[in-house]
Amino acid sequence: MRRLRSAAAAAVLASALGTAAVAGCGGAEGICSVEDGAYHIVLPEPSEAETAVPVVMFLHGYGGSGSSVLDNRSLVEGLTERGYAVIAPEGLRRDGSGPQSWGFGPFTGGRDEGAFFSEVLADAAERFGTSRSQTVLAGFSAGAFMVHYLACRDPAGFAAYAPVSGAFWRPQPVRCAGPVRLLQVHGWRDEVVPLEGRVLGGGRFEQGDVFAALEAWREANGCASHAPGRAWSTNGLLRRRWDCGPGAGIDLVLFDGGHTVPKGWAGLMADWFEDQPAVR
Repeated sequence: MRRLRSAAAAAVLASALGTAAVAGCGGAEGICSVEDGAYHIVLPEPSEAETAVPVVMFLHGYGGSGSSVLDNRSLVEGLTERGYAVIAPEGLRRDGSGPQSWGFGPFTGGRDEGAFFSEVLADAAERFGTSRSQTVLAGFSAGAFMVHYLACRDPAGFAAYAPVSGAFWRPQPVRCAGPVRLLQVHGWRDEVVPLEGRVLGGGRFEQGDVFAALEAWREANGCASHAPGRAWSTNGLLRRRWDCGPGAGIDLVLFDGGHTVPKGWAGLMADWFEDQPAVR
């Protein structure tokens, strides 16, 4: 059983992550190396099920790291308790010596991030028995920007996409490939990545408008209307949903907060992902 084999490969760090297991690949504990970079992985409790472990790959923000993602216990434990493996890749240092980030939009260069993520998924599947198809690419801030750009270029790279507090930069892509399943979560009091975007670098760079990005996604998904099929609010969250056909779902969730991953995001994301049929 691949899942049982993955559990045997993991070292349990009870003091840090409860029953979840951080897997080491040699060298520093918890750090796995592939040709184009490195990643961290946390596995859920072992299960008797013979199915591969579903994956949430979560991309850190600007200046963050894969290890800092694992420091978010609410996020990691919330996902592993639902049976997901959490994979946290390491970004590259911008311009070779700056803060770690990702290559997207106006900041491309250094490596093909999509190829790197595919390499990580393949390596984790081989080492730990994680799924190659039941996969979600998520990320915060700069990680969320990266999620949008990869989904735009290669919607089939992951089964679903879940950016938090980030969209496109301007000029945003003229068109995106589709269909795509996307969950956009954003704080309506975010001042670092405002919903309407902002200008940075003395006018050289401009964060895009989240609602303009959603319009691009509706076009990519072939949605017949800009109006959502469902609009509701619950537990302080404002929610909108566009269901535009098989594998073409868009959810927008706005929360009363700033530039952060909101409390309960892991359960929210898992509920959303599991509520829709697999398309691959």
